[in-house]
Amino acid sequence: MSVIKFCALGGLGENGKNLYVLEIDEKIFVLDCGIKYPDMELFGVDKVMPSINYLKQKKEKVQGIFLSHAHEEAIGAVVELLKELDVGVFATHFTLSLVELALEEAGCDVSNYRLYRINDNKDLKFGNVSVTFYNTTHSIPESIGVAFKTYDGTIVYAPDFTFASHKHPKYKTSFKKLSEISNDKVLMLLSESVGTSNISRTNNDYTLNFMVNDVLAHSKRVIFAMYSSELDRIQKIVDLCAARGRKIAIFGRKTQKIIKVAMEVGYLTVPEENLVNLKFMDETNRNDDDNLVVIVTGVRHEPYFGLQRMMLGQDKLIELKKDDNVVIICPPISGTEKIATDCIDMLSRVGVKITNLSKEKLKSSHADSEDLKMLYEILKPKYIVPIIGEFRHQYQQKSIAKELGFNDNQILMLENGDKIVMYDGELDKTIDKVTTGDVLIDGSLVGDINDVVLREREQLSIDGAVFVSASVDLINKKITSLPKLKMKGFILEQNNEEIIDEILDYTNKRLEEFLKTKYLNIEGFRVDLRDGLQYVIRRLTDKMPVVIVSVIDSEQE
Repeated sequence: MSVIKFCALGGLGENGKNLYVLEIDEKIFVLDCGIKYPDMELFGVDKVMPSINYLKQKKEKVQGIFLSHAHEEAIGAVVELLKELDVGVFATHFTLSLVELALEEAGCDVSNYRLYRINDNKDLKFGNVSVTFYNTTHSIPESIGVAFKTYDGTIVYAPDFTFASHKHPKYKTSFKKLSEISNDKVLMLLSESVGTSNISRTNNDYTLNFMVNDVLAHSKRVIFAMYSSELDRIQKIVDLCAARGRKIAIFGRKTQKIIKVAMEVGYLTVPEENLVNLKFMDETNRNDDDNLVVIVTGVRHEPYFGLQRMMLGQDKLIELKKDDNVVIICPPISGTEKIATDCIDMLSRVGVKITNLSKEKLKSSHADSEDLKMLYEILKPKYIVPIIGEFRHQYQQKSIAKELGFNDNQILMLENGDKIVMYDGELDKTIDKVTTGDVLIDGSLVGDINDVVLREREQLSIDGAVFVSASVDLINKKITSLPKLKMKGFILEQNNEEIIDEILDYTNKRLEEFLKTKYLNIEGFRVDLRDGLQYVIRRLTDKMPVVIVSVIDSEQE
């Protein structure tokens, strides 16, 4: 009999940052390790990853990291995790190719890591636990689900999938393998929730195919804006364009890792006779052939920013003109709605033709209610844990499960950090708590971004900054350069000269007082002067800019 524990360090009640921990007796299995993109209030933060302190404390028990697919919400933080844990990573060829690229970009030697390529024919043994895999259908090739067989039953990890049919073998669901997994008792199903909101969404590509063919038949140059993570959809657009003999240029294939790797390994193919490389524009070349199709790719806001650069004449390869047709196949996601709206508004002002395919007209790559019901019917789990998505998505999955006859005690609603425990296949009603949190990534800096820094960035965005500088001779105790003031993003409404003079007079007075003291601590004085200036500026202007003070000892320059 086994002791089974499960918790989420990220991925519950949010979009992205998926990291789930499955503990079977004394063995720990890590399921995905991703990032999410920050909300607007996290000024300057590029990405957010889950805290991995819990795994660091138990690293000797970790058996491996199992990656389901190659999207950033599943693999974006693997490099940081591997810096702390010396364990194997198990994933399909395409997913591991992107992990290898991420390691190389981080300056790591790939040969120092244990990266194991698996497929749905692979079975692994970790003592009394058997691990097997099954292929899933998603928007990216070689996505998988994972099943852990224990004495008390099987735990199935089912992230990001649909049961939509697909002709390409790299996107097909292995129903036979799912059926084999169901032959053993399924103790717990960990199934994705984010697609439960797809109530009125189409379940096929007929609308997409019709609209794209119509655009290609009645337009000259066409610009498609798409997410680089939607490889399946990009391939469909490529196929439709190639069938009409169009020349195709893919924008961002060198900078977008997914696009780059997909083309290198043959999972995104453009017929050689159709693929073109754009050259920098000059007086003789405008890259504006009537037969040209340009596919602009990126993540989150990047396709919209790419269109804006083309529209404003800031791009070196493409400049939009009025007889272009811009086809937007990247419905805005959380946090990018305003960027998308502004971009479409700007395109309308230029006068280009816009074809905007809304979310409802595009087939989802996430499980809807019918997909989940089918999964329940196949596996017949004893317990269901809704994962991946905001709490509203998790709650909607609970409603779907109840429609199929599962009761409240069988549907386990968790939040990040909630740890459930099962003894001999029965759920312990006590829920433990694991410490979780967000780790902020700012460029190459990971984690050392505290609340003070974020508050200062917020202040900068609201009231700007004031720089005050002066130089002194500490040996002779005299001012060698009178105070100077510069302002960035800080606007004075009235009596500018009077306010500036008062700030400089205050600074000069404090300098004179400082130089009269017996022991001169210039570092402490800078802090005191900064605090005093913040008070003076707040009193004079009712604003709180960031104040930066530079007092230099001229004798040490």
